[in-house]
Amino acid sequence: HREMVSDLLGVKPQVFRNTELLYNNTIAKVVSELGYKAILTEGTDYMLEGKSPNVLYKAKGSGLPILLRNYKLSDDIGYRFSAKWWEGYPLTAEKWASWASGVKEDCINIFMDYETFGEHQWKETGIFDFMEKLPAEVLKNGLEFSTPVELTRKYSPVAEIDVGDFSTISWADMERDTSAWLGNDMQRRCFEEIKLLEPFVKKTKDPEILRIWQHLLTSDHYYYMCTKWLGDGDVHSYFSVHSTPFEAAVNFMAVLMDFKAQVFKKLSIVA
Repeated sequence: HREMVSDLLGVKPQVFRNTELLYNNTIAKVVSELGYKAILTEGTDYMLEGKSPNVLYKAKGSGLPILLRNYKLSDDIGYRFSAKWWEGYPLTAEKWASWASGVKEDCINIFMDYETFGEHQWKETGIFDFMEKLPAEVLKNGLEFSTPVELTRKYSPVAEIDVGDFSTISWADMERDTSAWLGNDMQRRCFEEIKLLEPFVKKTKDPEILRIWQHLLTSDHYYYMCTKWLGDGDVHSYFSVHSTPFEAAVNFMAVLMDFKAQVFKKLSIVA
């Protein structure tokens, strides 16, 4: 990915953003060893324990600088923008900028999916007009824009964040952990099966087999198997190509069994 960004855009990425903002100490260590200057992740309340997400932190062990998403101000745009039940509706650029200007710490990290614009928030909601006006309103309120790497040069970490491997955080669902992908037995079984294939896939030295195996690791497959209810469940089912989470698991295992057969067939030929 880093090489592709460099080839297409002519810049070398310096800050790492993991899938769904997944983060723990080990991930930070690997990212640091890869040469990145900082990492982005979610400003989860239970991790911060009352501290602010609007300052720079560092990872335990590696000392890698961490920028935390301000999920409240981010989700005001990303999810609540068109919610008529929300007390902040309708959200204008002027209103959002005034809220942001009330933050007195170092930085406000706003992270959203590209699908916010045109998917979560359709054109008819006024999201594009909002974004067109937002920069001027932000500047009018005495704020300025910075890239993540600029923030790491401007500020120093104020404290260390400790997130163990079994306490991995993300920006998904209400729990903001790994349960969106590994929260039930179906998800865990499918994920373990595909992980067990890794040494055999790599032993084939077949680029096409490796490509398929990597696609089977895509987080969406496991996301569609999620059996949560209420609002989170609605989000999972909205994006799924399957009728139910159980159908998603059955279909995945069928593909996996066929793929496994192809892998061992290839190995028998190579041998």
